Amino acid sequence: MIGETEAGSTMDEQNVDDQNVEDQNVVEQSVDDQNIGDAVVSEAPVEEAPAVIPDIVWGTGRRKSSVARVRIKLGTGRILVNGREFKEYFPIVGYQTQVMAPLKATGSEKRFDVISTIKGGGLTGQAGALSLGIARALKIIDQSLEEPLREKSLLTRDARMKERKKYGLHGARRGVQFSKR
Repeated sequence: MIGETEAGSTMDEQNVDDQNVEDQNVVEQSVDDQNIGDAVVSEAPVEEAPAVIPDIVWGTGRRKSSVARVRIKLGTGRILVNGREFKEYFPIVGYQTQVMAPLKATGSEKRFDVISTIKGGGLTGQAGALSLGIARALKIIDQSLEEPLREKSLLTRDARMKERKKYGLHGARRGVQFSKR
């Protein structure tokens, strides 16, 4: 066979073997560079710093045609909506419960102040938007709160919207009145 040596391997295989030996020498030299005397340099375990809560955290929530811009900061549990107390803004208990759901799910009703601005839509959409905005802001504050919020579906946006009106009809699906004569 052409190019074979007495050991039975080709010249190309010998070149590859020589290069592997050189690579091992380079690796051994780099390991020796890390040794300082007889002591081996090792990385100390990195301790995580305690979580620092930012002064103000923003969250945005949307529902139907409502948009809520929410700011959360450490406080006493006060919730303001468009400059008014949320119980005054949402007089119906069901809406108040929906707004408080993210805070109750995480056990932080008296820990944060919530200041929000809501535009568009009616009270149902605004309550849903505010709830989503609060949940998103709480998730930013502490990643460990994401799991209880997800379990109660408070981080999922409700994508249902009003269906558009079609031409030739009175509404989205309401047709014209039938005339017998």
